[in-house]
Amino acid sequence: MVRRHGIKMLGLGFLILLFFNRTVVGAEKSLVIKMGTLAPEGSSWMKTINTLNTEVTKKTENKVQFKIYPGGVLGDEMDMLRKMRIGQIQCAALTAGGLSVLFKEIDVFQIPFLFQTYDEVDATLKKMDSFFRKGLEDNGYVLLGWSEAGFIYLMSTIPIASVADLKKAKVWVWDETSMAKTIFDEAGVSSIPLSVPDVLVGLQTRLVEVVYAPPTGAISLQWFTRIKYLTDVPLVYVGGGLVVRKDIFQQVPQPLQPIILESFQHHLDQLKIVTRNENRDAVKVMVKNGIKIVTPSKDQVNEFKILSNKAMGHPGSQSFSKKVLEEVNTFLEIYRKGGK
Repeated sequence: MVRRHGIKMLGLGFLILLFFNRTVVGAEKSLVIKMGTLAPEGSSWMKTINTLNTEVTKKTENKVQFKIYPGGVLGDEMDMLRKMRIGQIQCAALTAGGLSVLFKEIDVFQIPFLFQTYDEVDATLKKMDSFFRKGLEDNGYVLLGWSEAGFIYLMSTIPIASVADLKKAKVWVWDETSMAKTIFDEAGVSSIPLSVPDVLVGLQTRLVEVVYAPPTGAISLQWFTRIKYLTDVPLVYVGGGLVVRKDIFQQVPQPLQPIILESFQHHLDQLKIVTRNENRDAVKVMVKNGIKIVTPSKDQVNEFKILSNKAMGHPGSQSFSKKVLEEVNTFLEIYRKGGK
């Protein structure tokens, strides 16, 4: 009797061990990458990321998948960067501002009035792509693909047509170290720093009167429900990208790495087209909701440009090198003359 009981226990122990081993092997085969993003659920961005996740999971036969934290639930970009460094997440969708924390030269794309059209953006990014990728990789990150939010506009609860108007307003600033903060300081504006998730409350409580964002951003973040005016001057292009820690990406089996990179860039390229169309449509939606378009005169636009140039001339206002700035400006000059 004891012998039979012992045999049963041995058999049960073997089954438990077998199950445990299968579980461990299965866990080793599946790499789950945690990704943070400010994009809200239901946005075109999140729809693309969810599609990407499904595709990557399928193409890698469940060996790689992403767990996504949308809508800023992990905090602002700086919070996500910190969480990436300590390993709480391994991947993040960042604007050029966030990417420039990882590789400072990317900050050159955030210069106000640098680009006049999306064609200029696309051509310049193609020119700088390999340089930016290498810089990120040297600092421990792999770029999964480029993305964009579009051109930023001033939006406000009071009409803003000139630098003088800006000086009278309570202006939001995203980051105390950003170029926007430098420009506002040059104008003598008292800027109010808030994280992106806190801006809507800031508008509701009248803590801030002026914000800035791409039109789609203002809608998805619900800022448009509180603003009354949009200043029709594209201030700066906001690009971005998806990055993953290099040490994590190296855990992906070598044959699967190019498959993942190809999937991401393909879908993000398609998303750019969607984003550009949605930004145009977003302005129409805002107008239908009673938001008035403020069109500054040429002289007033030049005031903004002069202010930006002065601010950019201050020591420490730029994190990128003079060499990279000259390379970008030279390329744009040739491109605008019809050169390639």
